Amino acid sequence: MTLIILTVMTALISFVTFLPMCRISHWTVRSCDFPRLQFAVLAAVLLTVQWIVLPWDDPFSWALIVMTISCLAIQLWWVLPYTALFPKEVKNAHEVKPERLITLLTANVLTPNRQAHKLVELVQLHKPDVLVTLESDKWWESQLSIIESSLPYTVKCPLDNLYGMHVYSRFPLGDTSLSFLVEDDVPSVHTTMTMKDGSVIRVHFLHPAPPSPTENEESGERDAEIAIVARSVADCDMPVIVTGDLNDVAWSRTTRLFRKVSGLLDPRVGRGIYCTFHADYPFLRWPLDHVFHSKHFTLSHIERMPSIGSDHFPLLTRLALTPSAGVGQEAVAGDHDDEQLAKDIAKDENVSKSDVPEPGKSA
Repeated sequence: MTLIILTVMTALISFVTFLPMCRISHWTVRSCDFPRLQFAVLAAVLLTVQWIVLPWDDPFSWALIVMTISCLAIQLWWVLPYTALFPKEVKNAHEVKPERLITLLTANVLTPNRQAHKLVELVQLHKPDVLVTLESDKWWESQLSIIESSLPYTVKCPLDNLYGMHVYSRFPLGDTSLSFLVEDDVPSVHTTMTMKDGSVIRVHFLHPAPPSPTENEESGERDAEIAIVARSVADCDMPVIVTGDLNDVAWSRTTRLFRKVSGLLDPRVGRGIYCTFHADYPFLRWPLDHVFHSKHFTLSHIERMPSIGSDHFPLLTRLALTPSAGVGQEAVAGDHDDEQLAKDIAKDENVSKSDVPEPGKSA
């Protein structure tokens, strides 16, 4: 009976491991990108049990063990970069002047959540220079009015469809656009910010719609928005930050394509996964809230914040504008095929990089 159970478990893990290589529903395949961390843990546990329980003189036992090792290796190939076992993609910032720092708090608040005081307390405690809220409506806008004394520069787009967005900034905003890049009811914000030392940076706040088996099986709209923003910022010489809830895990094909095409860096690589969703289920958590930036920045601090009652944890990131220190930082390498894939994804949704505002370009 034990052998039967182990065989079935090995078969199941093998199936979901190799599923992305099969030609089936796009939504099913993309969904398998999400729980790679969970699959890796299950494969490691299963391998341990197999090693202890199965007879070593049975060729079938070794077949199961080899299959499980293969499954574990495949999952680790995707997930391992987001651990301390991998080299850091972004350097640590050292002895940076305060006026060269920017602290961002990215928070998907969950529209029906009524614990706004917890987010206000985080803002008062950590004093971010920028707060972006996702899924914020009119009620959230009224509750967060208290922080406008310290974060007076704002962009407000309250919506009741789980895609409202608000930006609060300590730094002056310029050349600001509130855009609906791919879908008419899914906003994004594109702006410049002038830091304390007078440096101007370009920032994009995103929250594309997630893949869904009933509404968005192809996940085309999400992928197109990510792709056109990637192509837009790739041409920018200014310091760039892209942040938000991308409804995609850090190791997915789409997010990896974004990194390849944009040339932006991921500060989590070599540091940690920083799973921000789902706050209520410890074993079912994924890194859906992201911060990417150009080589102009190094990392001073990154931390997942405590729960604010949402299904997401907020993410706090402090970057240092240190262009000379960041010269040696290398983004994941892309090629012509990646660029063409990004174009094709956008073309399928009838959008292009020209649809993305380019704040600061004319300056």
